[in-house]
Amino acid sequence: QVQLVESGGGSVQAGGSLRLSCVASGRIFSINTMGWYRLAPGKQRELVASVSSNGRTNYADSVKGRFTISRDNAKNTVYLQMNSLKPEDTAVYLCNAQIKLRFGAGWSDYWGQGTQVTVSS
Repeated sequence: QVQLVESGGGSVQAGGSLRLSCVASGRIFSINTMGWYRLAPGKQRELVASVSSNGRTNYADSVKGRFTISRDNAKNTVYLQMNSLKPEDTAVYLCNAQIKLRFGAGWSDYWGQGTQVTVSS
């Protein structure tokens, strides 16, 4: 079974920084895109940032210039460095990965349990 485990959430004041980590473990053959989504009360889940297996990144307009996504393929880990945090960044942050369990299989989406980020003004 595959597990994605996030860490690094917490509470900070506006302008502060946090670094999220997500490790994928289990019987993994290959990982394609990894990304971070967030879910805030009363809002739909939104993509924050993603990074492909070859390092191509994509960011939501609201976090460009403040957040940086990176990955360590050897460790099956994706990171999200969040700087200049704003109260509107408050949400549960969810890790996502497209994973292939064996050669010839298709890609499947896996999700972490989420980590809370709270930014106070």
